[in-house]
Amino acid sequence: MTSNPASSHTVCPITGQAYPQKDLLLIDQLHPALADRIRRDHPGLDAHSRISRAAVDQYRLRYVEELLRQERGDLTRLDREVARSLAEGITVTENIEENFDETRTLGERLSDALARFGGSWPFLIFFALGLGVWIIINAARGSEAFDPYPYILLNLVLSCIAAVQAPIIMMSQRRQEAKDRLRSLNDYQVNLKAELEIRHLHEKIDHLISRQWERLAEIQELQIELLQERR
Repeated sequence: MTSNPASSHTVCPITGQAYPQKDLLLIDQLHPALADRIRRDHPGLDAHSRISRAAVDQYRLRYVEELLRQERGDLTRLDREVARSLAEGITVTENIEENFDETRTLGERLSDALARFGGSWPFLIFFALGLGVWIIINAARGSEAFDPYPYILLNLVLSCIAAVQAPIIMMSQRRQEAKDRLRSLNDYQVNLKAELEIRHLHEKIDHLISRQWERLAEIQELQIELLQERR
């Protein structure tokens, strides 16, 4: 690893490019498993070596993909997206409702509106009132009724309404199923990323605890040496 005093840039031993000091990370401060993965490809790196953030992101992505491949076999597209989001530190949570509604066509919006209205109490009330008015008018007019009993025209209208309403409701339900599928896929990504994050936190805490015990042991040894020297 070489440095250029004139530009205060340091060459990354992995990428071979020069970076400012703020874009370099000490390898000993990385996650232990990630540092071990980097040293597997670059055994010449010591605890004081500094590597670029770009190289760290690349190896973090490789580490997560290898971890997922060990547990799940071949990676799916969702697994790769989760690994990339974990390596780059971005979120995978999405507002499925808002994103899905923005892509609706005019016909899909119309079918959703009709399906909502067809499954509501106002529709049932208006429908019942319409049937009642139709029957009352034809019953009151007697022989001059435009649809006398047994209301054949009314049956035809009701059949047409049912024939048109069923496909509209099915279109709306199919879109709802697609929305639920996207929501479940997003939940899977969030849960998988949370699982990996928790595992990394456990490993990091275990690493910190082990280092603290090592430091405490060193301090105790120094204290014992000081006590022996004073005697």
